[in-house]
Amino acid sequence: MPSDVLDRIRDYVRDELLDHQDQLDSIAEMPLARQVRLHQLGLANWWLPKDAGGSGLTLEDSVDVVSELSYGDAGTAFTQFISILGTTMVSLYGSQALQDRYLSAMAATGGFCATLGSEKEAGSNLAEITTTVRRAGGHLVLDGLKYFSTNTAFAQFLVVIARSADVPDEHLAVVVPADTPGIRILKRWEMQGLRSSGTYEVALDNCRVPADHALVGPGLRLLEVALNASRILIATTAVGVSRRIRDLCMDYAEEKSLYGGVLADHPVFAGKLGQIEMRIEVMLNQCKAAAREFDALVEGPAAAETLVRRGTLRSALAAKMYCGQAGWENATVGSEVFGGFGYTRESLIGKLVRDIRYVSIVEGGDDVLRELLYNRYVVPVPKRL
Repeated sequence: MPSDVLDRIRDYVRDELLDHQDQLDSIAEMPLARQVRLHQLGLANWWLPKDAGGSGLTLEDSVDVVSELSYGDAGTAFTQFISILGTTMVSLYGSQALQDRYLSAMAATGGFCATLGSEKEAGSNLAEITTTVRRAGGHLVLDGLKYFSTNTAFAQFLVVIARSADVPDEHLAVVVPADTPGIRILKRWEMQGLRSSGTYEVALDNCRVPADHALVGPGLRLLEVALNASRILIATTAVGVSRRIRDLCMDYAEEKSLYGGVLADHPVFAGKLGQIEMRIEVMLNQCKAAAREFDALVEGPAAAETLVRRGTLRSALAAKMYCGQAGWENATVGSEVFGGFGYTRESLIGKLVRDIRYVSIVEGGDDVLRELLYNRYVVPVPKRL
């Protein structure tokens, strides 16, 4: 990573995020002006390949970037990095023409993309989705309703996961320009946390795109591959938020009177903060290890085929599950340190508690991921899914 990138990210966090928590914890038109400034500083979409005009930072580099961004605001971090889900699929499984058209435009403009997978009835079992794609001459036509999709209302393009109407057991991942007729934003979900991000319910009505906008490979498996990257960065937001909780607790404890001294001098408090620090270290190491594994596969021979064969990486699942659980423990300690004040909306710790909870919910809740770990990595090899 260029030596100045993290310094510039920290400057951005200091100038645009740290002192604006009230604005970042409210529902406002997306993307926020202060989020767009990341592109003006040359820092948006930092992972896009250099041949597409991006900075070409690795996923391991991205762990450091996201930790810093989420220290300032997890919603802003999520808004900035979640495009990696769609761009990873396009980069690995899209034609050169698709990469040139969509990834290069994102790099040039600091734009966003959205991935449309989840549906109300299917839940986390995407094999049960009902959104369909059918062939009509030289076009693909998509119809359906997608429930939770972040960045959709301001994305430059969408990657839609749909069931083939022609071959029902087949799923496709299709690139859909955002200005395609038939895309309708039905609502923006008002989330408990990450309120500086935008997640939407979206309808697709007779959306027609050229047939060459289908990515190459089984759509659900391509999504699995890309989820490795996004899940690792979702896990990383728990690192940044936990670091912020630690520092907030220290600032408070150094001023909070207790037994003739201050809270920071009390051994029980020291033990709690020491435990948080231990968890932060393990969380960061797991995210880095998972990112290095993914980077090695991307940079290795026949990367696209190898990743499809591997699918969901154990290290990525472990990172997301562990960081979600450890981060929640850190947030619980932080909230308790502040006492009753920590259970109010007037305290920043309340926002951090709400923000960090998403790590164990989005892109597969812990129960879903436990079952996935069991089926892919615990049961005997001949019986694995």
